[in-house]
This record gives sequence, C-alpha cells and structure tokens, in this order.
Amino acid sequence: MGSIIVLSVILISVLVVIFYKKPPGKIVLPVTYKDLLLKNVAFYRSLNDIEKLRFEEKVSEFLAYVRITGVDTNVEDIDRLLVASSAIIPIFGFPEWKYYNLREVLLYPETFDKEEFLSTNNRRNTLGMVGNGPMQRVMILSKPALHAGFINTQSVDNTGIHEFVHLIDKDDGDVDGLPEALLTKQYMIPWLNLINENIQAIIEGNSDINIYGATNKAEFFAVAAEYFFKRPDLFKEKHKELYNLMSQIFRQTPPEPASNKPIM
Repeated sequence: MGSIIVLSVILISVLVVIFYKKPPGKIVLPVTYKDLLLKNVAFYRSLNDIEKLRFEEKVSEFLAYVRITGVDTNVEDIDRLLVASSAIIPIFGFPEWKYYNLREVLLYPETFDKEEFLSTNNRRNTLGMVGNGPMQRVMILSKPALHAGFINTQSVDNTGIHEFVHLIDKDDGDVDGLPEALLTKQYMIPWLNLINENIQAIIEGNSDINIYGATNKAEFFAVAAEYFFKRPDLFKEKHKELYNLMSQIFRQTPPEPASNKPIM
C-alpha cells in the first residue's frame, strides 16, 4: 500500500510539472490579420515569407496566453495585433521566448496617472507601464500611444516596444537596464560602458536619443531599443557601436524598412 501511495504521489508530481511546463497553445487569428499586419507593422512588412510565417505563429501563441482587456474602451483586432507585435519584435531572435511574467495587458483610452491607474485626472501623462505589487504580471498601455508607435514610421518612438523591453529586463527580477536573460557575461561590461557614455551624451545635448533615456539605465535600454527596432537604418548610421552590441543582445539585426509608408 505504501509503495502505491508513493507511486501515486510521484505520478501526480510529474503530471503537475508537465501541466505547468506545457507550452502555450495558439489561437486562430482574424481572417484579416495578414492585411492588418502588412498595413500597420513595418517590421513585419520587411520580413521575408518564412520570417513572416514565424512572426504570425508567435503572435498567435502570445495571444493565447495573454489577455488584452479594454478599460473604458473597446478592444479590436488591430489592437490585439499591435500589442502582440510589440511583444514579438524584441524577442524575435529568441524563438522559444515566452512572457511568463505577464498575464494581461490593459488598454486605456488615453494617457493615465501611473500612481492611481486613472485616465480621468490632471496627472494623466503616462503612455505605458509595467505593473508591480497588486498589478504584478499586468501591463498598462495607452491605446492612442500604442497605435502612434506604429503609424508614425518616421519617428524613433514606440510605446509598446518600450514597455515590453522593460518586461524583458524584468525577467531576472530587476528592471535595471541589464537584461540578464539576454546579456551574456562577455557583453556585460561593454554594455554598461556604452550606457554610461550615451547617457552622458544625452545630458550634454550631443545625442539624438530621446532625453528620457537619460533618466536611468533601465529607461535608456527601453528608449534605445525603441530606436533600434523602429529605425534600425538611422540607428546604425548614428550609433554604430551601440547598434552592433544591441544586435548581439537581441540576437537579431532588425530588417531595414522595406517601405516607411504604411500600405493603404
């Protein structure tokens, strides 16, 4: 009897492990998803056919395990696809990556107050944030800011990518600009040196990287990543050393825009 109980416990333990380690499934994307991605996501538009298929599969997988919820706003197919694209772009070089530290993305109709999560007071100036404490495993995004990051193909800003890079950074427990999940030891010191040099250049007015990147190392990483993925051609031209190291960190060289104009 004792051996049967032991075997039962072992079997249950194995099943629990299998259940929790089971990779997320996929959902059926809307019939118009290809057109929506081609029209709105320059990164996807610049991929070859095989890469496009892998991108679509990652989008489907992401949407199967992360809820997209509207707060005082409707969530449409394009909203889901833009959130998922923001998530997939920075980890496209990591085929097995899953956002286990995220369960839900809340879309707000406007900017919001990051302290009270409200969009109805005069302090609502936040475009996006990764939650902590009671909001752990939740991300909040302003829907207009999410869309603007993809519509304006000439800019170097993308709120969605910015917040997902923070989430990648947080995978090791700290949002500190040192993404240990991506950053091998050989690149740690060079990366720190480049961060410090570039933050100083921003402070001195000698850089075109968004001044918000000088706030701290974590914000520099997220701001630089927006630029790196949004305008890799310009980033490579103006920040070659930083571009080369970020290519190693993200294990990809972002496709240069096939066209900076959305397909109408």
